[in-house]
Amino acid sequence: MLSCFKRNKLHEIKQQTLWIHALSVGEVLSSVPLVKSLAQDISNKRIVFSVSTKTGYEIACKLLPETVDSIFFFPYDLCFSVKLIAKKIDPSIVVIVESDIWPNFLFEMKNRNIPVLLVNARLSDRSFKGYKRFSFFVKKILSVFDKICAQSKQDAERYLIIGVPPEKLTITGNIKFDQDDIEFSEVETSALKSSMRIHPERKILLAGSTHNGEESLILEAFKKLKKHLQSLVLIIAPRDPKRAASVCEIYKSAGYTAIQLKNIAEVNPDQESDVVIIDIIGILKKLYSIADAAFIGGSLVKRGGHNPLEPAAFAKPIIFGPDMSNFAEISGMLSDAKAAKQVFDAEEFYEAALTLLEDEKAAVKMGKNAYEVFCDNKGAVDKTVDEIVRCLPLL
Repeated sequence: MLSCFKRNKLHEIKQQTLWIHALSVGEVLSSVPLVKSLAQDISNKRIVFSVSTKTGYEIACKLLPETVDSIFFFPYDLCFSVKLIAKKIDPSIVVIVESDIWPNFLFEMKNRNIPVLLVNARLSDRSFKGYKRFSFFVKKILSVFDKICAQSKQDAERYLIIGVPPEKLTITGNIKFDQDDIEFSEVETSALKSSMRIHPERKILLAGSTHNGEESLILEAFKKLKKHLQSLVLIIAPRDPKRAASVCEIYKSAGYTAIQLKNIAEVNPDQESDVVIIDIIGILKKLYSIADAAFIGGSLVKRGGHNPLEPAAFAKPIIFGPDMSNFAEISGMLSDAKAAKQVFDAEEFYEAALTLLEDEKAAVKMGKNAYEVFCDNKGAVDKTVDEIVRCLPLL
């Protein structure tokens, strides 16, 4: 832990420090516009950024090195480690993004009279049921927060039911809508396809953030799709890149030409693959720019789904499975706007994908609807920054 401090210059951090914490990849990605906005609005404070996972750390180091003063791993929730890091950082305020709530850490901040905010807060069905079961204990922990900025009215109501005082609650919206627009020119799109050995005229189905069990279901649909669209290429980005080799083997065993992205340079430039497996962190977002249709992983299996706004930002038609509980409000908005198609099994996945890949007019319309949902709900970052500023200690 101490070597981590030195490597990340935590020994140099002085007073008037804003500490932002994000659990893993999803929370880090959603926090980027918030961190950048805070860096502009609060110029008299240092900003340090912590994460809890290795993949989250890698993404933060790619996206935030010029914005924050330090990036480091959140400590184990043990009294001695929490006290040690709190003493070294001496934060003026702590902002926790979405989740990752640790009792010893929170109570140490309370003992030090350091304001703590939970922002972009949500309560999934599973978390809500668990919190209600242990409401006495959970209420005590949540009472430490000076402010809880909820994503939606439903989230705020759930916190109220658990016992959070209404004066500590506010609805600021979902900061995931405030992701920076990424514009890709035709030249850049063509170059990206070329780097993956994908001919410009080939249709692309992208499955992002997939989990164990989903790739086999997608394979069932892919077999049927290839009968109608022989030039179709499938790009799969497993949520855990370490699974890339095993995912690649699934498709090779089925008789398809499949390759991991890290090995693509070894392939003959004229050789094209049926399936490309993404084993590199941090590129999924831009890959949506070349997709003709996008599937949201973690939804055909019970993992709650992942962020559907990333393809929406590129005006791409979206497919997701029955479990989008981690993004219930967003997925509902997309479905209501006819910007996404929900499927329940491999057969429905095949039918939805075939329609979008064959009917360009329908795909463009759905993508346009998705982009409108993405644009119409921006503004959460500004509201969240306002709440953080209100809680800042007077200097």
